[in-house]
Amino acid sequence: MFDDSFEAVFSHATIGIIVSNEQGRIVSANRYARALFGYDEDEMTTISVDALVPDSIVQRHAQLRASFNANPQIRAMGHGRDLYAKRKDGSIFPAEISLSYFYRENMLLAVGYIIDITAKKEAEQTLLEQKSRIEQLNAELEQKVADRTHALMATLHQLEGSKDELAKALVAERELGELKSRFVSMASHEFRTPLSAVLTSASLIEKYPNADQQDKRLRHVHRIKSSVNHLNNILEEFLSVGRLEEGRLDAIWSEVDVYGLVAEVVTDLRDMLKPGQQIQTQIDCLLPVRSDPSLLRKILVNLLSNAIKYSGDNQEINLVAHSHESVFQLTISDQGIGISPEDQKHLFERFFRARNATNFAGTGLGLHIVARYLELLGGTIELTSQLGEGTTITLTFPPS
Repeated sequence: MFDDSFEAVFSHATIGIIVSNEQGRIVSANRYARALFGYDEDEMTTISVDALVPDSIVQRHAQLRASFNANPQIRAMGHGRDLYAKRKDGSIFPAEISLSYFYRENMLLAVGYIIDITAKKEAEQTLLEQKSRIEQLNAELEQKVADRTHALMATLHQLEGSKDELAKALVAERELGELKSRFVSMASHEFRTPLSAVLTSASLIEKYPNADQQDKRLRHVHRIKSSVNHLNNILEEFLSVGRLEEGRLDAIWSEVDVYGLVAEVVTDLRDMLKPGQQIQTQIDCLLPVRSDPSLLRKILVNLLSNAIKYSGDNQEINLVAHSHESVFQLTISDQGIGISPEDQKHLFERFFRARNATNFAGTGLGLHIVARYLELLGGTIELTSQLGEGTTITLTFPPS
């Protein structure tokens, strides 16, 4: 088929070379091709190239061969898809195949160049497996990094929480120190006056031994009782603040007769009234309200005491209580010294006292305690005031 100059090249080529005619009959195959497909020299020229392709694509291969015969071109086969060839024993191996052609005596002859790429495919598979393993290891590493990062963030979050807790503890410690400092300062001022009054009155009582001096003795006894009550009120305020700060105070709910409670409080405060002062009440609560009677009583006592303290002689104090649609409201108004807009912003802070109230006895804790009691009862407080014209405080309690 070939002249002698090319016969050696054809026979000893390191790839399989097969020449076939238009009918697909193999007319020549080199030594490498015969070894590759497992045929003897004489056998190879007795078969069709269709015997060298897998059974599943024999029909398709015949169509491709016809297409090539109609338009022969030098080209690689497969165009991006995997190709396989079949040996004599029926085993399949991956192959790279390219085609060329030539004419001899006007007869078209196709030349197929076949390379066994089993080793290449195995290497590719190994690379794919290694790639997959690397991707798996990367994913595991990323997961470990994510887990470690999550654990680190959780630790940082805990540290931040501990930092915040420590900061809060330091703030609370400073507030406690400030509370103690203010208590000592206030106590030295507020306790001195009633204690001095007790001491003076006790000394003066000794000077009135006669029966006809009973009115003078009673006057000093009343002064002593008033001073002791004042001291007791101061201590009660501090005890209330302590219980509130420590969370040891809870509302104890029950049905409260508002009319009876108000009457009781007004009676208890009667001795505090200045000359000509009156407490006018208007109660519009047909049914009992649900609240804590002890906390509600303390709120009323505190607010009415303030109204009495900061109002002048012959001034009227009004208390209105009414309930509608299960909403309970208490309003206490006076015609006293009033509170400036600047001071109103701080009224519910501990130890705060308005600038125009410094000449009146007090700890600056009353309204702070009232606000905390209202929190326990779920109520709100609204205050309106003008200097020299008085103050109105409205308490609103939600449906129980």
